[in-house]
Amino acid sequence: MRCVIVTGVSRGLGAALARALLDHGVTVLGVGRSSAAGLGGDRYRFASCDLADVAGIDAALAPAFGSLAGLAPRFACLVNNAATAEPVGLVPMLDGESIARSLAVNLSAPIALCALFLRAFADPAVERRIVNVSSGAARSAIAGASLYCTAKAGLEMLTRVLAAENHDPGFRAVSLRPGVIDTDMQATMRGQTETSLPGVAMFRRFLADGRLATPEDAAERIVDRVVLGDPANGATYAWPDLDRAIE
Repeated sequence: MRCVIVTGVSRGLGAALARALLDHGVTVLGVGRSSAAGLGGDRYRFASCDLADVAGIDAALAPAFGSLAGLAPRFACLVNNAATAEPVGLVPMLDGESIARSLAVNLSAPIALCALFLRAFADPAVERRIVNVSSGAARSAIAGASLYCTAKAGLEMLTRVLAAENHDPGFRAVSLRPGVIDTDMQATMRGQTETSLPGVAMFRRFLADGRLATPEDAAERIVDRVVLGDPANGATYAWPDLDRAIE
């Protein structure tokens, strides 16, 4: 049996990944504040968790992780997909509360989830994988998106640290830059003003030029090439060439 934990399953890429995995016969544990409509069946489970509450992640999710590990899967994977693009704005426009919440969801929560996953699935006989969903923003500074860029850069470093700490041949941690996908996050960025996001025209061009992939198309390739594929430990993969590591 293969099992995959996917965060952020309420909509967008997370919901599409969960559906694609179920179509591949995988047991899926969805994590988030809510689950997308239509996700269900004998192989789907859902655990409610507000990832902004990092201190509460262990209590909220340890039972679900432990129950999944109790099924004795031969393959277990964590996909850290959940993220927020907000708040958007130049650095002087940001306040402490919004900074803390953004970094909690985008960086602190994935670290906590990795720790919990590695404790729950500690048996080296189980093929274990962690996929951290990053972004081109991890390497390209975007004025007005400092928190998102910073968190994604940190997430890619987390991938490299996990690879440095785990040399078991059955373990792999990878970063995934899934490209530009037609999700609510893209809509949020397109809706900004030039004052808060000076490069907002770039996001509007993504839509106007037809460059946005559908969540379903992206999810199918990601599942096939990265989640269930043969990625290299510590590597980064970027859309559309998911067969070749870029780092």
